[in-house]
Amino acid sequence: MKQLNMRVMELFDLKGKIAAITGGGGDLCGTMADALGEIGVKVAILDANLENAKKREKVIIDAGGEAKAFCCNVLEEEQLKKSFEEIRGLWGVPELLINGAGGNNPLGSTTKEFLETEDSNRDGVIGFLDLDFAGVSKVFDLNFLGTFLATKIFSRGMIENQKGVVVNIASMSGFTPLTKVMAYSAAKAAVANFTRWLAVHFSRIGIRVNAIAPGFFMTEQLRFLHIDQKTGEYTPRARKVIAHTPMGRYGDPEDLIGVLIWLLSGASKFVTGVVVPVDGGFSSYSI
Repeated sequence: MKQLNMRVMELFDLKGKIAAITGGGGDLCGTMADALGEIGVKVAILDANLENAKKREKVIIDAGGEAKAFCCNVLEEEQLKKSFEEIRGLWGVPELLINGAGGNNPLGSTTKEFLETEDSNRDGVIGFLDLDFAGVSKVFDLNFLGTFLATKIFSRGMIENQKGVVVNIASMSGFTPLTKVMAYSAAKAAVANFTRWLAVHFSRIGIRVNAIAPGFFMTEQLRFLHIDQKTGEYTPRARKVIAHTPMGRYGDPEDLIGVLIWLLSGASKFVTGVVVPVDGGFSSYSI
């Protein structure tokens, strides 16, 4: 039994691997970076906000890991290329890529779930026809094209070495579009589709491509939107989320670590083209 346990644990061993994480200065991907650093992965933290990336770098190094922060906008191809070359010069070619850069913008969202006839005469009501093209484009580009561009740049090294793993961060809104957040939902659906397409395209050259689809996680951004800043109570939308989540709570960033390590490691060596929900049952529940 001891020998079996050793063999099983080796399947999950990522020590010495090199990982690049876009959006690595944020709540979810920052927690992923911490976890990977803790188990011996060399972590390149790419983020448009260098200050946040450096904070995460310090946390990992202080804990005894190896990490390096890079200021990188995933919509700027030259910045991605520069980051890739700097990582290669520092540690070697990254064989693990986590595409986590993303987010929403109010300019890509409506203010109501349902458009009513009388809404056209109300000030402050944003329906589908009022959506700002530039705002929608900004959200879609960041979430989808940022994933596409980062993968295009970083997969070159994987193709050269005939090995690698890409993990994209999709969303439950890519399965069933969430109300209001039109651009975000469309972009995350594109990420899920791209994940499956690329998994097939790369399947003969030793590169696996999968995605994680988080449900509702209480990040700082979501806390501002789902917690009443005066009372500290859940907003009406937050209560809907909890009511539709069978496990009855928001996710914690650490809830993503197990599936991340599984998808990055040899434990999932015959798994490609899947989008794994981590949502407390949100996607399974209906009434």
